[in-house]
Amino acid sequence: MNLKIEISEALMGRRLDLVVADVVHDTTRGAVVRAIEKGLILVSGNRKKPAYRVKPGEVVCGSLGSESEIESKPRAESISLDFLHEDQWIVVVNKPAGMVVHPGAGNSSGTLLNALLHHFPSLTDTHCDPPLRGGIVHRLDKDTSGTIVVAKSKKAYEFLQKEFRFRRVEKRYIALATGIITETQGRITLPIGRHPIHRKRMAVNTERARPAETLWRVLGQMAGHTLLDVGLKTGRTHQIRVHFRALGHPLAGDRVYGFRGKQSARAPRQMLHAGTLGFRHPWSGKRVEFTAPLPEDMVEVLERLNRGPLSFL
Repeated sequence: MNLKIEISEALMGRRLDLVVADVVHDTTRGAVVRAIEKGLILVSGNRKKPAYRVKPGEVVCGSLGSESEIESKPRAESISLDFLHEDQWIVVVNKPAGMVVHPGAGNSSGTLLNALLHHFPSLTDTHCDPPLRGGIVHRLDKDTSGTIVVAKSKKAYEFLQKEFRFRRVEKRYIALATGIITETQGRITLPIGRHPIHRKRMAVNTERARPAETLWRVLGQMAGHTLLDVGLKTGRTHQIRVHFRALGHPLAGDRVYGFRGKQSARAPRQMLHAGTLGFRHPWSGKRVEFTAPLPEDMVEVLERLNRGPLSFL
């Protein structure tokens, strides 16, 4: 259940856990203590200890469910991250390939959120409505590396949400496609929706498909592959991977959307990297831009195909 308690003069000086336990009658004090310790219950947006003495004017808010629900909440885990930028409002991370962004079925630990909660405990997943979701505004596929921005406050989160919603965020990727693309640049406007049979996959021209737009230009070609600079105008699930499969040039290493028997690059994962992210800063309103360097596994594949260092990156 969600709760919101405004601290009055009559409650001044009482322990936080006792205040919550008095309001929520269908749970134990132990469950309340664990919820507070996990950051599921906050005092005016800040984490406090169960024994914290509340003050008039403070607001206690968060969520409290059953014992199993409390245990299922994301936990902070000591996982190192590559930070590209950090200030009072945002943090920008270079996400490694293989890391899931947000916990889900089969991925309850080792995620970006688990790591963020360790480095920034205030990024709880249960701020007052609307929930902050650990400050995560957008996502990258598990096996896609690169730049991702995280909000450190509710105001920054809401600001960035609007920037993404109104397509004011510039997202540029480096992608390695199979085959030789003869044009130097192009635009893909095929709509994307859920695959009618394989429900975990996406496809073009399906029922209830949504408009999707991808811009691309060729950076170089090597050993039957084309290296691309890709820009997104929309942010559909698996958009780049689906669009280039539709063109007949699925990304190298893509085990889901690639053509069987055509993984000549011997890539360990889909060769897709979120290189640059540009947006208005939630405090200053000025445009900022952050770039993550190509990861080692992608550089290794490219240099092997090119038979030497790359001169066009």
